Amino acid sequence: MHTSETPRLYARDPLLHSLLPRLTGLAYAERARVPWEHDKDLPLVLLTGRHGMGRTAVLTALERHYSGRLPLALVDTASSALVVELLEELVCSLAPGLGRRFPLLLPGLISVFGGHGGTADGRTRATTRIARLLIACHLESGTEANVAQRWAVRLRARLDDAPGAGPGAGSRPSAHAVTHAALAEYFERYTRSRAAAPLRQWYQERYAESEGTAAGTAADGQDGLVRLADWFRRGGDYRGAAEQTLVHAFLEDIAAARSKWQRLNRDPRPLTLLDNTHSPAGARLVDLILEYRARPAHHDTLVVVATRLGDAPAEATEAAHRELPDLVASTRWRRTGHAPSAGLLVVPLTPLSRDDILLMLDAASAPLHPYLASALHTLTGGHPLASGVLCDAVLEHTRATASRGATPRPPDGPLGPRNLLELTTADGLPVTQAILERLLPSPQQRARLVPLSLARDSTAAQALAAHLRLEGPEQLPANAAADYLEAEHWQDDTPQDRPLAADPLLHTLLVHEARRTSHGADSRRGWQEIHGFLRRHHTTRGEDSEADALRHTLAAGDAKTVVAALSEEFQSEQDRQSALRWLNCLRYAATAPAPPSADWDDERAAMAAGAYDDRYHDIDEIDRCINRLLHGLWYLSDALAEPEADLCDDIGAELAFLSLRHQTWRAVLSQSARTWPAAARDKRPLPLPEL
Repeated sequence: MHTSETPRLYARDPLLHSLLPRLTGLAYAERARVPWEHDKDLPLVLLTGRHGMGRTAVLTALERHYSGRLPLALVDTASSALVVELLEELVCSLAPGLGRRFPLLLPGLISVFGGHGGTADGRTRATTRIARLLIACHLESGTEANVAQRWAVRLRARLDDAPGAGPGAGSRPSAHAVTHAALAEYFERYTRSRAAAPLRQWYQERYAESEGTAAGTAADGQDGLVRLADWFRRGGDYRGAAEQTLVHAFLEDIAAARSKWQRLNRDPRPLTLLDNTHSPAGARLVDLILEYRARPAHHDTLVVVATRLGDAPAEATEAAHRELPDLVASTRWRRTGHAPSAGLLVVPLTPLSRDDILLMLDAASAPLHPYLASALHTLTGGHPLASGVLCDAVLEHTRATASRGATPRPPDGPLGPRNLLELTTADGLPVTQAILERLLPSPQQRARLVPLSLARDSTAAQALAAHLRLEGPEQLPANAAADYLEAEHWQDDTPQDRPLAADPLLHTLLVHEARRTSHGADSRRGWQEIHGFLRRHHTTRGEDSEADALRHTLAAGDAKTVVAALSEEFQSEQDRQSALRWLNCLRYAATAPAPPSADWDDERAAMAAGAYDDRYHDIDEIDRCINRLLHGLWYLSDALAEPEADLCDDIGAELAFLSLRHQTWRAVLSQSARTWPAAARDKRPLPLPEL
């Protein structure tokens, strides 16, 4: 059924091959029964993570493997505004597999949809929804359009025959009249009279409880199903109560659909996959399911796996949290509290490992650079989407270069770690553009964040936005971009002392995209102009912004000015505290992004090795040492640079040389000479010595 060509998900086996089989009772990739871990009370599994962590990919894989083997529904909750629309999707997906027509829920949905069409378009949508439900539950056959037309004709006939209808009654019947007519049509045509009574009684009792009246009657004797539609139309708390009633009907229908024989035979449980439940309708549906399951006596047998952008809801204080490896043998979950969130099992989707990257690159049609997987993992941090796009681009590159007459990509020679961000996808998109379009869905905000990613902090970003005259309805485009990042769960807040896009992967991609799309030296949005503006901006912010000014100077390619500033500071007589300030300035300036290759030749590694010392015969030995040290640190700070052992050792040697030439700073520089080479080799932040 499932071939080897099925796309593989990496590092998700505990979910796919362990947890879901134990919940559904059916193996993931083979036709075999699996003992249930939970017999009666089931956890609602919530998969969390940022954009690109594979939340949707997991649900898609589950749908692919379980479709046709058990009742299954996959619903993107972000595509619907109302819970009733999600219930409609669930019924249409689950009904064929369950072999049932949702006898309790269906009249509730028809009641709500039937009277919820105040305009012509609204009435058309309502009849189309009802037609979908009738077809899915095998109550009608034909196309949606034909069934909807038949329903509308029959409903119109009932309304025309109703008491009080006629020329003087007006051409538009009331919502109550439409609801009554829709329910009458449903019960008379699709339900036996003996079966209709308990269904109506169930809704009557719901509203008798809510109004404190005698069982069997609503507060004013009104039919419970009609009152349901009335409450739904009112909105607010009333709509919330109507939604609760419908979700309870849905879950009770699911429980009733499993016969005694199916339970004894341990037939696989139905599976519902809810994507993007951070959406309002999705979050509401999850809450209502959890509320139902918190009741003392429920018989819900529905396996629910939901995804949510970001972390679990803050109010889910009693949720159980498990890491992926914890799921291999058992979830160790059982309800321990009475709060609805006690029914939640939260599983964050974690990054991929370097070994996963190696497996993803295993299909390359030519030998790869021995450290390409390590570089790719360092760059992406194991982010599944970014890793997948880059690995696919690497494989596409090897196929292209292996083909006769193909032009190698990238065009400047063999593929190494430093070429990763220069690759293109199979359809010709630059990889950074392809990844960013998925991680930052808004084109407007993405276009803003590309140049603003070059700013040191939110203050600098606001100044740069004004300088670039970024367009938009907001008065402060930088603040709007920060709010967007927070809404998309890329950061929790925007402190003044860090870039807008503080996530390392996102920041690297945005900066590279700014480099790739630089408009040239004469453009306001050119690389040189932006960094020149930011250098001037930080110069006006005082002494504390000196490191930022030097960093933007270096980003513009002017290493000579940075070396001169560092040398002047070094050769002045100052205390040990100033040594820390100098080292911090050096290491921070060296994190400057490299200029576009069209404007600049990357000679940093050779410069650090002393290959170009003859260019600097006119400066003294200390200046040449600082020049080599700066270029070495600048090269090694690049996320894609190989931490060559000789170059890392040279960092220690240069610092040791400088320590011998500054009596006050000797101890501080000597300590850095011992610790910085190892940190550079391991791609760790360079530590400052302790005084």
